Amino acid sequence: MENERIVVKGVILRATDTKDADKMLTVLTGERGKLSVVARGARRRTSRIAAASQLFVYSEMVLCERRGWYMLDEAATLCQFSALQNDLSQFALASYFAELTESLTQEEIEAHTALSLFLNALYALETLQKPSALVKAAFTLRLLCLAGYEPLLDACAYCDEVTPQRPMLDVLQGILRCAGCGTGSGGLSMPLCPASLAAMRHIVSCEPKRLYSFTLPDDALARLDNAAEAFCAAQLERGFRTLDYYKALQI
Repeated sequence: MENERIVVKGVILRATDTKDADKMLTVLTGERGKLSVVARGARRRTSRIAAASQLFVYSEMVLCERRGWYMLDEAATLCQFSALQNDLSQFALASYFAELTESLTQEEIEAHTALSLFLNALYALETLQKPSALVKAAFTLRLLCLAGYEPLLDACAYCDEVTPQRPMLDVLQGILRCAGCGTGSGGLSMPLCPASLAAMRHIVSCEPKRLYSFTLPDDALARLDNAAEAFCAAQLERGFRTLDYYKALQI
Protein backbone atom coordinates (compact mmCIF):
# COMPACT_ATOMS: atom_id res chain seq x y z
CA MET A 1 0.00 0.00 0.00
CA GLU A 2 1.38 3.40 -1.04
CA ASN A 3 2.70 5.47 1.90
CA GLU A 4 2.13 2.58 4.32
CA ARG A 5 4.30 2.98 7.41
CA ILE A 6 5.83 -0.13 8.93
CA VAL A 7 8.06 -0.60 11.96
CA VAL A 8 10.83 -3.20 11.79
CA LYS A 9 14.03 -4.06 13.61
CA GLY A 10 16.96 -4.55 11.28
CA VAL A 11 20.73 -4.46 10.80
CA ILE A 12 22.59 -2.81 7.92
CA LEU A 13 24.34 -5.36 5.70
CA ARG A 14 25.37 -2.92 2.98
CA ALA A 15 25.37 0.85 2.58
CA THR A 16 26.00 2.55 -0.77
CA ASP A 17 26.31 6.29 -1.32
CA THR A 18 23.93 7.59 -3.98
CA LYS A 19 23.05 11.03 -5.34
CA ASP A 20 23.13 14.09 -3.16
CA ALA A 21 23.50 12.98 0.48
CA ASP A 22 21.42 9.80 0.23
CA LYS A 23 22.29 6.17 0.86
CA MET A 24 20.90 2.92 -0.46
CA LEU A 25 20.79 0.39 2.35
CA THR A 26 20.45 -3.38 2.38
CA VAL A 27 18.70 -4.13 5.67
CA LEU A 28 18.15 -7.56 7.18
CA THR A 29 14.99 -7.67 9.26
CA GLY A 30 13.39 -10.51 11.13
CA GLU A 31 9.86 -9.70 10.03
CA ARG A 32 10.36 -9.07 6.33
CA GLY A 33 13.73 -10.56 5.53
CA LYS A 34 16.10 -8.58 3.34
CA LEU A 35 14.96 -5.12 2.24
CA SER A 36 16.36 -2.40 0.00
CA VAL A 37 15.84 0.92 1.76
CA VAL A 38 16.50 4.49 0.64
CA ALA A 39 17.93 6.68 3.42
CA ARG A 40 17.45 10.25 2.24
CA GLY A 41 19.95 12.74 3.59
CA ALA A 42 21.70 10.05 5.66
CA ARG A 43 25.16 11.40 4.77
CA ARG A 44 24.44 14.79 6.31
CA ARG A 45 25.93 15.21 9.77
CA THR A 46 22.71 16.70 11.04
CA SER A 47 20.55 13.84 9.76
CA ARG A 48 18.44 12.06 12.36
CA ILE A 49 19.01 8.76 10.54
CA ALA A 50 22.78 9.08 9.99
CA ALA A 51 23.79 6.76 12.85
CA ALA A 52 21.25 4.10 11.90
CA SER A 53 22.50 4.10 8.29
CA GLN A 54 26.00 2.84 9.14
CA LEU A 55 27.20 -0.71 8.50
CA PHE A 56 26.33 -3.29 11.18
CA VAL A 57 24.11 -0.89 13.15
CA TYR A 58 20.99 -2.58 14.54
CA SER A 59 18.00 -0.28 14.86
CA GLU A 60 14.26 -0.03 15.15
CA MET A 61 13.21 1.60 11.89
CA VAL A 62 10.09 3.29 10.62
CA LEU A 63 9.80 2.70 6.88
CA CYS A 64 7.40 4.27 4.44
CA GLU A 65 6.67 2.69 1.05
CA ARG A 66 6.58 5.27 -1.70
CA ARG A 67 6.39 4.50 -5.42
CA GLY A 68 7.61 0.95 -4.84
CA TRP A 69 10.56 1.94 -2.62
CA TYR A 70 11.02 1.66 1.11
CA MET A 71 12.13 5.00 2.56
CA LEU A 72 13.74 5.30 5.99
CA ASP A 73 11.75 7.92 7.87
CA GLU A 74 12.85 7.39 11.47
CA ALA A 75 15.28 5.14 13.35
CA ALA A 76 16.34 4.47 16.91
CA THR A 77 19.67 2.65 17.23
CA LEU A 78 19.70 -0.43 19.46
CA CYS A 79 23.32 -1.59 19.01
CA GLN A 80 26.14 -0.01 17.02
CA PHE A 81 29.05 -2.47 17.42
CA SER A 82 31.39 0.53 17.60
CA ALA A 83 34.51 -1.49 18.42
CA LEU A 84 34.22 -3.41 15.14
CA GLN A 85 34.14 -0.11 13.27
CA ASN A 86 37.52 0.84 14.74
CA ASP A 87 39.39 -2.43 14.06
CA LEU A 88 40.21 -2.92 10.38
CA SER A 89 40.58 -6.70 10.58
CA GLN A 90 37.39 -7.18 12.59
CA PHE A 91 35.54 -4.77 10.32
CA ALA A 92 36.65 -6.79 7.29
CA LEU A 93 35.49 -10.03 8.91
CA ALA A 94 32.12 -8.53 9.83
CA SER A 95 31.84 -7.31 6.23
CA TYR A 96 32.32 -10.89 5.05
CA PHE A 97 29.59 -12.05 7.42
CA ALA A 98 27.33 -9.35 5.95
CA GLU A 99 28.11 -10.28 2.34
CA LEU A 100 27.54 -13.98 3.02
CA THR A 101 24.28 -13.24 4.84
CA GLU A 102 23.07 -11.03 2.01
CA SER A 103 23.75 -13.81 -0.49
CA LEU A 104 21.80 -16.42 1.51
CA THR A 105 18.72 -14.45 2.56
CA GLN A 106 15.74 -13.42 0.47
CA GLU A 107 13.63 -10.33 0.11
CA GLU A 108 10.29 -10.13 1.89
CA ILE A 109 10.69 -13.57 3.53
CA GLU A 110 11.02 -13.62 7.34
CA ALA A 111 14.57 -14.09 8.57
CA HIS A 112 14.43 -14.03 12.37
CA THR A 113 16.95 -16.88 12.71
CA ALA A 114 19.41 -15.41 10.21
CA LEU A 115 19.16 -11.99 11.85
CA SER A 116 19.83 -13.45 15.30
CA LEU A 117 22.74 -15.49 13.93
CA PHE A 118 24.34 -12.41 12.35
CA LEU A 119 23.94 -10.24 15.44
CA ASN A 120 25.29 -12.97 17.71
CA ALA A 121 28.36 -13.34 15.47
CA LEU A 122 29.13 -9.63 15.84
CA TYR A 123 28.55 -9.90 19.60
CA ALA A 124 30.92 -12.90 19.79
CA LEU A 125 33.64 -10.88 18.06
CA GLU A 126 33.19 -7.58 19.88
CA THR A 127 31.99 -8.43 23.38
CA LEU A 128 32.91 -12.07 23.97
CA GLN A 129 36.19 -11.59 22.07
CA LYS A 130 36.10 -15.11 20.72
CA PRO A 131 38.91 -16.06 18.30
CA SER A 132 38.16 -14.71 14.85
CA ALA A 133 38.75 -18.08 13.17
CA LEU A 134 36.32 -19.78 15.56
CA VAL A 135 33.56 -17.24 14.96
CA LYS A 136 34.19 -17.28 11.20
CA ALA A 137 33.95 -21.06 10.95
CA ALA A 138 30.93 -21.39 13.24
CA PHE A 139 29.01 -18.56 11.60
CA THR A 140 29.75 -19.78 8.07
CA LEU A 141 28.72 -23.36 8.74
CA ARG A 142 25.61 -22.46 10.73
CA LEU A 143 24.38 -20.00 8.10
CA LEU A 144 24.93 -22.58 5.37
CA CYS A 145 22.93 -25.10 7.38
CA LEU A 146 20.15 -22.56 7.77
CA ALA A 147 20.12 -22.06 4.00
CA GLY A 148 19.86 -25.80 3.32
CA TYR A 149 23.52 -26.73 2.84
CA GLU A 150 24.06 -28.82 5.98
CA PRO A 151 26.91 -31.35 5.64
CA LEU A 152 26.26 -34.98 6.64
CA LEU A 153 28.56 -35.62 9.60
CA ASP A 154 27.03 -38.55 11.50
CA ALA A 155 29.47 -41.13 10.13
CA CYS A 156 31.72 -41.99 7.21
CA ALA A 157 29.50 -42.03 4.14
CA TYR A 158 31.28 -45.17 2.86
CA CYS A 159 31.88 -47.46 5.84
CA ASP A 160 29.43 -46.00 8.41
CA GLU A 161 32.20 -45.57 10.97
CA VAL A 162 31.03 -43.00 13.53
CA THR A 163 34.66 -42.26 14.43
CA PRO A 164 36.31 -42.04 11.00
CA GLN A 165 39.97 -42.89 10.62
CA ARG A 166 41.74 -39.64 9.72
CA PRO A 167 38.43 -37.85 9.00
CA MET A 168 37.94 -35.82 5.84
CA LEU A 169 35.13 -33.52 4.72
CA ASP A 170 34.22 -33.91 1.06
CA VAL A 171 33.24 -30.29 0.43
CA LEU A 172 31.61 -30.96 -2.95
CA GLN A 173 29.31 -33.75 -1.77
CA GLY A 174 28.99 -32.43 1.76
CA ILE A 175 29.82 -35.77 3.36
CA LEU A 176 32.23 -37.13 5.95
CA ARG A 177 34.63 -39.92 5.08
CA CYS A 178 37.68 -41.77 6.34
CA ALA A 179 40.89 -40.86 4.59
CA GLY A 180 41.02 -44.35 3.12
CA CYS A 181 37.38 -44.50 1.98
CA GLY A 182 36.00 -43.21 -1.28
CA THR A 183 39.43 -42.37 -2.60
CA GLY A 184 38.35 -42.91 -6.21
CA SER A 185 35.25 -40.75 -6.00
CA GLY A 186 37.01 -37.55 -7.05
CA GLY A 187 35.94 -34.25 -5.55
CA LEU A 188 37.78 -32.16 -3.00
CA SER A 189 38.24 -33.22 0.61
CA MET A 190 39.58 -31.19 3.51
CA PRO A 191 41.43 -32.90 6.38
CA LEU A 192 39.89 -32.76 9.84
CA CYS A 193 40.92 -34.26 13.17
CA PRO A 194 38.85 -35.67 16.04
CA ALA A 195 38.67 -32.27 17.75
CA SER A 196 37.74 -30.28 14.63
CA LEU A 197 35.16 -32.92 13.66
CA ALA A 198 33.60 -32.73 17.12
CA ALA A 199 33.45 -28.95 16.82
CA MET A 200 31.85 -29.17 13.38
CA ARG A 201 29.20 -31.58 14.69
CA HIS A 202 28.55 -29.18 17.56
CA ILE A 203 28.12 -26.24 15.18
CA VAL A 204 25.53 -27.91 12.98
CA SER A 205 23.39 -29.36 15.79
CA CYS A 206 23.71 -27.27 18.96
CA GLU A 207 21.20 -24.80 20.38
CA PRO A 208 21.80 -21.29 18.99
CA LYS A 209 22.91 -19.85 22.34
CA ARG A 210 25.69 -22.47 22.58
CA LEU A 211 27.10 -21.95 19.08
CA TYR A 212 30.38 -20.43 20.26
CA SER A 213 30.72 -22.42 23.49
CA PHE A 214 33.71 -24.50 22.47
CA THR A 215 37.47 -24.12 22.30
CA LEU A 216 40.07 -25.76 20.08
CA PRO A 217 43.86 -25.86 19.94
CA ASP A 218 45.31 -23.79 17.12
CA ASP A 219 45.93 -26.66 14.72
CA ALA A 220 42.42 -28.08 15.11
CA LEU A 221 40.89 -24.61 14.76
CA ALA A 222 42.83 -24.03 11.55
CA ARG A 223 41.49 -27.32 10.14
CA LEU A 224 37.93 -26.36 11.09
CA ASP A 225 38.24 -22.89 9.58
CA ASN A 226 39.80 -24.14 6.34
CA ALA A 227 37.17 -26.85 5.95
CA ALA A 228 34.28 -24.43 6.58
CA GLU A 229 35.67 -21.94 4.08
CA ALA A 230 36.23 -24.58 1.40
CA PHE A 231 32.77 -26.08 2.01
CA CYS A 232 31.17 -22.66 1.57
CA ALA A 233 33.04 -21.96 -1.67
CA ALA A 234 32.21 -25.39 -3.10
CA GLN A 235 28.53 -25.34 -2.18
CA LEU A 236 27.82 -21.78 -3.32
CA GLU A 237 30.21 -21.97 -6.29
CA ARG A 238 31.45 -18.44 -5.73
CA GLY A 239 33.94 -16.38 -3.79
CA PHE A 240 33.51 -13.26 -1.68
CA ARG A 241 35.57 -10.11 -2.17
CA THR A 242 35.21 -9.22 1.50
CA LEU A 243 36.68 -12.58 2.48
CA ASP A 244 39.60 -12.05 0.11
CA TYR A 245 40.23 -8.65 1.69
CA TYR A 246 40.02 -10.07 5.22
CA LYS A 247 42.51 -12.83 4.36
CA ALA A 248 44.89 -10.33 2.75
CA LEU A 249 44.98 -8.44 6.05
CA GLN A 250 46.09 -11.59 7.88
CA ILE A 251 49.28 -11.98 5.83
